[in-house]
Amino acid sequence: MEHSGHPADGLKWKHLYRKAEVIFFSEWRTLVTSVVAIIIYSVGVAAFTLPYRFADQGVTGVSVLVKYAFGINPAYTLLALNVVMLAWGARTLNRRFLIWTVFNAFFLSFALDLMQTIQFPVIEDRFLVAVVGSAIKGFGAGLLYRQGVCIGGLDIAISVLRKKYGLEIGKISIYFNMTLLLISIGIIGLTNAMYGFVSCYVNGMAMDRVLSSFEKRKLVFVVTSHTEAVVEFISHHLDRSCTLLKSEGGYKHHAGFTIMTLLRTREAVELKAFLAQNYPGAFMVLAEADEVVGRGFKRWRNV
Repeated sequence: MEHSGHPADGLKWKHLYRKAEVIFFSEWRTLVTSVVAIIIYSVGVAAFTLPYRFADQGVTGVSVLVKYAFGINPAYTLLALNVVMLAWGARTLNRRFLIWTVFNAFFLSFALDLMQTIQFPVIEDRFLVAVVGSAIKGFGAGLLYRQGVCIGGLDIAISVLRKKYGLEIGKISIYFNMTLLLISIGIIGLTNAMYGFVSCYVNGMAMDRVLSSFEKRKLVFVVTSHTEAVVEFISHHLDRSCTLLKSEGGYKHHAGFTIMTLLRTREAVELKAFLAQNYPGAFMVLAEADEVVGRGFKRWRNV
């Protein structure tokens, strides 16, 4: 005679299902972004680095040099190095970062192996190849960093060293990559190593550009006697929140409020036009906010 499962088992599975559902809906953007970003990055390596024997940076650069020196598929070297890095940093890294790094590291090796089977067109201008390829790789890596995850490799080591010893990320990366470029001279020659240097520089610039372009906002201050009308426009027309700061004029000592809000460039232009048309006596200050973290903007877990 068969016995039905214990009710507690059903509740347990229901709880796990709900937890998995919550995780999926909160992380699906990270999943899609990771897949797209890694494919873009893999194209940059397979189409614009390996065929031209350029140097690269980070653990990918080590894998590329091993390919040039010994003919070993960089996808395998990259996977082996990432496994070692992950095993070393597993206790230090937070769980979300670790899980996504494991996924990204394995998917990167798979994507890079796949991309090497594709016959990409050959470009004669090697300087153009170095610039375009590094921009593509920087764009892909920047998309990943924006989600608060990484592509693996040197980023794992940097994260561990920063948490354990408080070392500066920029200096670690620069020293490692400069050493790698110097070593590469003996393998690929001075000319290709110099192209690699150009590539690394443009890569970093492209990565920073991707990160800053998504996060930048306009920090806006408005001083006006028509506070309620301006707040209503910001809240209902622009669909943005704002903060009222108690203030007092320095000359006539009139008490009132200063409106503070964070807007996209287009929204700031709309607010400026609204004030110019309706309240030309208002005082408005705009400044660049390089990064905004909090509800409605960048999530804290992506920091």
